[in-house]
Amino acid sequence: MRILITAGPTREYLDDVRYLSNASSGRMGYAVAEAAAVAGHEVFLVSGPVALEPPQDCELLMVETTAEMCRICQAEFDRCDGVIAVAAVCDYKPRRRHEGKLTKTGEPISIEMIETDDVLAKLGQRKGDRFVVGFALEADNPREGALQKLRTKHCDAVVLNGPAAIGSDENSIELIDGSGAVVGAWDGPKNQLATHLIEWIEQRWSIATR
Repeated sequence: MRILITAGPTREYLDDVRYLSNASSGRMGYAVAEAAAVAGHEVFLVSGPVALEPPQDCELLMVETTAEMCRICQAEFDRCDGVIAVAAVCDYKPRRRHEGKLTKTGEPISIEMIETDDVLAKLGQRKGDRFVVGFALEADNPREGALQKLRTKHCDAVVLNGPAAIGSDENSIELIDGSGAVVGAWDGPKNQLATHLIEWIEQRWSIATR
């Protein structure tokens, strides 16, 4: 099976030297990619900027912006059996990127922001018989936010976690299937959680890999 996996943050530039991003380390996405590769799957990993060694036996493509990640994922999705979207993409970008470097004027500035491409939603809309598993990092009303993501982005399952996961080697996750039921709940090192997730995907879609 060939699995598309996204990981890490994306960046959206205000000018040529400053950007918006988030504190995602990419550890969870890289752990999922490694677990899938160890299980015998062919992995295509699309990663934003991270300070991590790429997992072995994965085809890796580094990107920077959300638009780049969206373009690559849409191009590769047709060759994959499913996607696990772990990346914490930047949801907004400046309407206009300033050329050069913004200089201080001593006065407040206003920057108009617009939404970036919704990578997961675009893949979910055209999934066909491929599986789509998303990650939802939620702080307020987490279960409600995860269920909304499950429905609006056409996911088959969503992994719910919280802000404590950012930058940590450990995580606490709930796995919610397409019916909205919690079908798994695990705490521990991210590599162990990644293994649980890959095993569940194999069982859910009756995939023999070994």
